[in-house]
Amino acid sequence: MKKATVVGASGGMGYALVQELVNREIQVVAFARGEEKLTQLYADKELVSIKTGDAENIDQLIHASKDSDIIFHAMNLPYENWKQKLEVITKNIIVAAEENNAKLAVVDIIYAYGRSGGSLLTEEVNKKPHTRKGKLRLEMDRLLKESSVPTLICHFPDFYGPNATNTYIHFTLEQLLKKNKAGFVGPGNIIREFIYTKDGARMMVDLSLHEETYDQNWNIPGCPPLTGIDIDQLLREVLGEEKGLYFISKPMFALYSLFAGKGMREAVEMQYINSEPTILSGSKLETFLGNVSATPFEQGIAETIAFMKA
Repeated sequence: MKKATVVGASGGMGYALVQELVNREIQVVAFARGEEKLTQLYADKELVSIKTGDAENIDQLIHASKDSDIIFHAMNLPYENWKQKLEVITKNIIVAAEENNAKLAVVDIIYAYGRSGGSLLTEEVNKKPHTRKGKLRLEMDRLLKESSVPTLICHFPDFYGPNATNTYIHFTLEQLLKKNKAGFVGPGNIIREFIYTKDGARMMVDLSLHEETYDQNWNIPGCPPLTGIDIDQLLREVLGEEKGLYFISKPMFALYSLFAGKGMREAVEMQYINSEPTILSGSKLETFLGNVSATPFEQGIAETIAFMKA
């Protein structure tokens, strides 16, 4: 791979992918709508070309990804826009890849799996989404697989990391940097899985460099699962003992959403992920790549906080 386009380069996972590609001395086109944010993130990166545009505009997308070997789709739409825009943007990215004879590497989440039933989720699990958003993600998966474009689809758990602002962990850290108590979405006693965006980008780029990984789904697991209580203790170690969490249950979240914006109301149906273990199996990935290391949670949190403060 000599050149790649990252769609959604101003978001958390997009930012991590651009950084990872640049570290490997690969030319990158950073594509997103906000020129100011792109300039802030990449103005000092010689290997990065900034292209502003809207993924709903097929011509802009085709132009931005010209001569790219791989298009990384890391765009993160607000929940309230999924129904109207997710299919349109997916189809546009497929056409852009076809027009430029490029491969696709797609950042996906775990919603299409549906409930885990407490079992580890492998790539072979029959996806049975029970939420509207899970069904939309499964439809996106179908569109990608029915296209003629070689496509690598990576399923990730919840993100955290530098510039990953639209995440539960960012919500918690933002509060803790201002005051001593912060809300953590989910019960304190349920194990949860989070992935540091730098780790996710590294593993996704590793997979993208192998021809045989395409036209498959890959689970990308995070750091060892932690309960909310574990996270509370780790945050105290990083930020000081005076800091602490209170836990936001699903009923509390639903109540808050009545007075919040539409985005939070849209998130209510996804709270099943926070109330039961929803953990990805990484056995397929480890078989292919070998031992897959993860950044310790406390180190990732410290680096994320340093980025937020800067």
